[in-house]
Amino acid sequence: MTATQALAAGYTRNQIRHLVRSGRWTRVARGRFLPDPALDVLRHRRARIGAAVDSLGPGAVAVLDTAVELHGVAGLRATSTIHVSVPPDSPRPQRRNDPDLVVHQLTLGSADVGVVAGIPVTSAVRTVADVILRVGRYPAVCVLDSALNRQLVSEADFAAIPALIAGRRGARVARQCLAEADGRAQSPLETRTRLRCVDGGVPPDVLQLEVRDDDGYLLGIGDLGWRRSRVIAEADGAAPHRTPQAVYEDRIRQNRLTNAGWRILRFTWPDTLRPDYIPETVRRALDR
Repeated sequence: MTATQALAAGYTRNQIRHLVRSGRWTRVARGRFLPDPALDVLRHRRARIGAAVDSLGPGAVAVLDTAVELHGVAGLRATSTIHVSVPPDSPRPQRRNDPDLVVHQLTLGSADVGVVAGIPVTSAVRTVADVILRVGRYPAVCVLDSALNRQLVSEADFAAIPALIAGRRGARVARQCLAEADGRAQSPLETRTRLRCVDGGVPPDVLQLEVRDDDGYLLGIGDLGWRRSRVIAEADGAAPHRTPQAVYEDRIRQNRLTNAGWRILRFTWPDTLRPDYIPETVRRALDR
């Protein structure tokens, strides 16, 4: 609800202030309020983004990290910052009283803009192209892998990205990230584990390796595999592996693979922060 709508509905400015101070309403942007404070985190965040975009007037569009968030692409660190672009020919507004709002002026065509959850946002392919120009190699490849894996970017879209980034700052490094992208990676942790192996000189020869017995029964699927040495590396993210059922299933699968002659290595997010640990562990397993 905007302040104008509230006033038109009969509220006074003092009543609006009281509702905000009492916690019954939440101020989500300048002159924009959320009357229902009991929304879940995702809906509240989207309401916050939508209000920020709306507050900047016609032509405002969620971009960059905020567009990544709206599209559901993984790979970037979550922040409270909201990135919005306004048309280049309009005055750039100042929002000093909203430290979370960052205003850009990107040149966007009609094909570059879509709608997600009712919010104007750059298309998935334009979002990915913009972001990989601005972040480091690891998060850039994570974003590319996630967009491909979730089928938010098609093969045709992916092939168009070099043209979208041509001549822009950071394009040379971004093109190298494009060459390393692999949509088979199912999480940023898998991507980071793979990149550590690549950097350490022990790249996996297959992702999502299916291991079957002599009768064709599926024993398990490994995140990263080295078939000749019969080594599998698993990227154990906290969310998918924290439940008792997940732990139980992981153990059964590991026992099956071990009995079939495969050596299983397991890596977590903190392991990817140590450049040498993952490749050295894999190298030792391959040497054995």
